[in-house]
Amino acid sequence: MLKFRRSTANVIFKTLRKMSDLSRLGLSEGKIKDTEKNVGLCTTLKNMLKEADERSVEVDKNTGTLIYNLATKLKKQEHMPAIYNLVLEKKILNDMQLVAALEYVKANPVKFEVSALEDACGVGVVVTPKQIREAVLEKIEKNLGQIKTQRYRFNSGPIMGMIRKELKWADGKLVKQEIDSQISSILGAKTAEDSKPAQKVKQKKSEKKPAAIAKEVKSEEPAELSFSGFHKPGENYTTEGYVVTNSTMRLMKEHLERTGSQVRTRFPPEPNGILHIGHAKAININFGFARAHDGVCFLRYDDTNPEKEEEKFFKSILDMVTWLGYTPYKITHSSDNFQQLYDLAVKLIKSGDAYVCHQTAEEMKGFEVKESPWRNRPVEESLLLFEDMKNGKFDEGAATLRMKCVLEEGKLDPVAYRIKYVPHHRTGDKWCIYPTYDYTHCLCDSFEDITHSLCTKEFQNRRSSYYWLCNVLEQYCPVQWEYGRLNIGYTIMSKRKISKLIAEGLVADFDDPRLFTLTALRRRGFPPQAINTFVKKLGLTGALTQLDPLMLESCVRDELNNTADRVMAVLDPLKLTVVSCDEKLPYSVTVPNIPGKEPSHEVCINNTFYIDRSDFRISTDKDYRRLSTDQTVGLKHVGMVATVTQVVHSSEGEVTEVKVKLAKLSDTNKPKAFIQWVSDYQVAEVREYSRLFNHRSPEDPEEVPGGFLTDVNTDSLKVHTAYVESRIGSPPVYTAYQFERIGYFTVDQDTCSNKLVFNNTVSLREDSGKS
Repeated sequence: MLKFRRSTANVIFKTLRKMSDLSRLGLSEGKIKDTEKNVGLCTTLKNMLKEADERSVEVDKNTGTLIYNLATKLKKQEHMPAIYNLVLEKKILNDMQLVAALEYVKANPVKFEVSALEDACGVGVVVTPKQIREAVLEKIEKNLGQIKTQRYRFNSGPIMGMIRKELKWADGKLVKQEIDSQISSILGAKTAEDSKPAQKVKQKKSEKKPAAIAKEVKSEEPAELSFSGFHKPGENYTTEGYVVTNSTMRLMKEHLERTGSQVRTRFPPEPNGILHIGHAKAININFGFARAHDGVCFLRYDDTNPEKEEEKFFKSILDMVTWLGYTPYKITHSSDNFQQLYDLAVKLIKSGDAYVCHQTAEEMKGFEVKESPWRNRPVEESLLLFEDMKNGKFDEGAATLRMKCVLEEGKLDPVAYRIKYVPHHRTGDKWCIYPTYDYTHCLCDSFEDITHSLCTKEFQNRRSSYYWLCNVLEQYCPVQWEYGRLNIGYTIMSKRKISKLIAEGLVADFDDPRLFTLTALRRRGFPPQAINTFVKKLGLTGALTQLDPLMLESCVRDELNNTADRVMAVLDPLKLTVVSCDEKLPYSVTVPNIPGKEPSHEVCINNTFYIDRSDFRISTDKDYRRLSTDQTVGLKHVGMVATVTQVVHSSEGEVTEVKVKLAKLSDTNKPKAFIQWVSDYQVAEVREYSRLFNHRSPEDPEEVPGGFLTDVNTDSLKVHTAYVESRIGSPPVYTAYQFERIGYFTVDQDTCSNKLVFNNTVSLREDSGKS
């Protein structure tokens, strides 16, 4: 008896093992290993195989492929039985039919009918070999001339495509066989010539592309960000991971009636800090997507943390959005909705989906948090306690309202409300409880009928709770889309860490031109058009990027090259006195403000002028190209060549003056280089900047073990007393110039009536004439 039982058990064990063996699906060993790592998918596939065995359905390779594709591609598991039944009944026979079934489910998440499903995926439709032959012969006849000319090099792909459109459910293999058979019967056996590879047609060297085309290919600047792949308004349910409930389509219909199928986005910064270069990407994506689709974009201040919010941040945020060229459709605040958010929190408690908890912040910290002992407290008790929280009967930290859901990374029951006895800048002392981001964000999106909630990848683990909260409260649910965050190397963007730099005297303020806040970039002279171009070139991807500042500087340089007037300036002036000249001094010439463009200005050289001290040496070497006692140099614009006649030194041995003679430029006295100079000048303070940090990732403890404060480049700011052409007068703040042979500079906000201050924006491209 025992022996019989053992043998029976072995048979049952082997049968069960067979029933759950993923190799029956025709998967490779590597695919099986990957699948087994996904416990949920593995369980689904084993249950599907078990059902096939119970129904005595043979799982051949084709059926196994359909089973695997169905389990991995179907997002709405409630529709699995209907589609799987068609697979087991051999009504869905190929992947094309399965894809059609999945498309039907995607387009009809609520109004799902099996008969309509069968029609959509071609169940019962039989395409006979005769129909295939007739369709092939018709297409062959239309292409007969090409076939006879090109013979076996003829591309039959278009014929295949046309037939598949006419006979959607035809077997692709049979169609291909029929096409090959018909072509073979026309052409006969392949010849040796047919087997030779096709010769490439070489373009003649003399042939040139039209100038317009060449120019178009050369340009790398994108007109706008590419926004392919996003859903259309009203088609939220077609996106991956979107949750459909019995109320979804009704709420969607009401949403469309309110908005007229308009694209609606929002830029939702917290007003607790200065915007930085990463925010420029968010601004361009949210406002740009709305603009590209004739939609609207809200500027919503996420003002739910009164401890850190300041009026200056509200003003600065709007200022930067406007500076980048965008106008909000409407300016809103999360605090506009405090009462509605509170009422929905009460509703959430009543439905049993939220509770008042007394765990401390430390106890809730991390991801392996134990379930709260108050998670299952009675609804009436949580309602009373939440009311007590609102009425100020608890100390800060003594109670929170938590939602009964789990975030993607396993975080259990995120907090919806916490206590803060801090007046709010808009609501004053009315509230002492404030909603969290996890609770507020999705609901405010819903209130504003946002269609596309665009955010960075770090919020991807909030997507399920976003959908859960909207659905459990029966609110219209937008779609959350994520994109990769933009980070720049050799800088920091944290408000807290920048504040430390300010406190240590390492930078002046949040708009210090060495930082990458937007106010700092504007002060340094980065044009908003260049920042927008930089973001557009990056494209819309999910990849987390840390880029070298040189990429941004390149965009700035390209913009300023076309817009900044040219000015001559010397950062470290050295006096030159003219002892003789071929021309009568003062001597003037007309120079365009920007090469090749109007208008223009005059430059005038006198008996005394100044060059940069770095452009003169007593002695020279083979690599040095500028002025020395035994080498001439050309003066830009005036067509003159300077030759040293005498060098004057101070008592300390420093060169204080160089006397020169000037000769007209000719074929016999061409110099190795031309330099800038200034004759009629005004004094200006010029601030030159280099990278604030020495390492690419100053916050990385492996790269900078001592912390970011130890990595600061103490030589990142150099101040010069420079001479600049007097013709520019008193230019407005943020006016940009190219200081010839030096770089691009912008008028700083410290400029006043008796002091002109410039910030170095970016350098010029490497100039061999500087050697």
